[in-house]
Amino acid sequence: MRARTVIAGRARTGAVALLATSLLLAGCGSDDGTDDPAASGPEAQNVAAAAQLKATWPLTGLPVSGDDEAAQKHPVMVLKMDNTAASAPQVGLGSADLVVEELVEGGMTRLAAFYYSRIPGDVGPVRSMRASDIGIVSPVHATVVTSGAAQVTINRIEGADIPWFTEGDKGFYRDSGRHAPYNLFTDMSETATLVDQDGAARPDDYLPWGDDKDFPQGQPARTVAASFSGGHTTNWTFEDGTYVNENTYAGAGDEFPADTVLVLRVRVGDAGYRDPAGNPVPETQFTGQGQALIFHDGRLVRGQWTKESLGAPLELSTPAGELSVPAGHTWIELVPQDGGSVRFGK
Repeated sequence: MRARTVIAGRARTGAVALLATSLLLAGCGSDDGTDDPAASGPEAQNVAAAAQLKATWPLTGLPVSGDDEAAQKHPVMVLKMDNTAASAPQVGLGSADLVVEELVEGGMTRLAAFYYSRIPGDVGPVRSMRASDIGIVSPVHATVVTSGAAQVTINRIEGADIPWFTEGDKGFYRDSGRHAPYNLFTDMSETATLVDQDGAARPDDYLPWGDDKDFPQGQPARTVAASFSGGHTTNWTFEDGTYVNENTYAGAGDEFPADTVLVLRVRVGDAGYRDPAGNPVPETQFTGQGQALIFHDGRLVRGQWTKESLGAPLELSTPAGELSVPAGHTWIELVPQDGGSVRFGK
């Protein structure tokens, strides 16, 4: 067992009361077994549609079943995870429902790992937030788990009413077998208990989920190279029904099980300050619209993404109409329009 230095827990002032809702299935019909004309009318259909929505996980679109139908005792938790060689091995990535990869300073990337359907134990290394995270986490009213941020970023995060926990809060500790700043971890199951359990309704779906049968044919594409800069490219290969990250830093057996890789071309601006090494900090501008490339089942479908505001849901479309993402685990690449590129092969 690795040695670890435990940090005394403290609850962050102003932590927001978030999700605690029962995922109930609605039924139609009368108690005595007689036919009810209203049971097949528009109102009943709306109830059935709502029940179906509650019976799927918002971050994957996968069915909720069995004991998982119990009310969640936590909001969506998003952990900011290092994504450089110094983070190896990353811990807990395989337990995430969804992952967003974003550009940070120096041409490197950082991960926003989303946890909801299950909350793991140890996760990390935990790193700092960026202003880019506002548009990433706001649509599902997530709580961020982070090592902190520059004060200008903290001001913007708190101005967007995003709750967050950091070193000193319950669950955080330093792994004595690693060197700083890559040694900060948290036991997510402990950190999640800091949030008020009397909360709001189930979060909205993060993506427009659909079925494999509704996914367009597209074109063959079994390899993907998402380049964020001249210094970092994330490579994927479609094998045995899932996408394998060829240059992941995840621990063996703890890799993210990507059913879909969704590449969104985004504008990147300047966050207005520099990191301690003097590098300008970029800010992904996750609003507006841009090109979307959906890689699923060894195929590529091209479309467009639209996001009306930082807190708005992501919408996808093609010239033929609305586009959905097949339910499953999705890795989202926020690749810069300028300075980034996407390559794929059969």
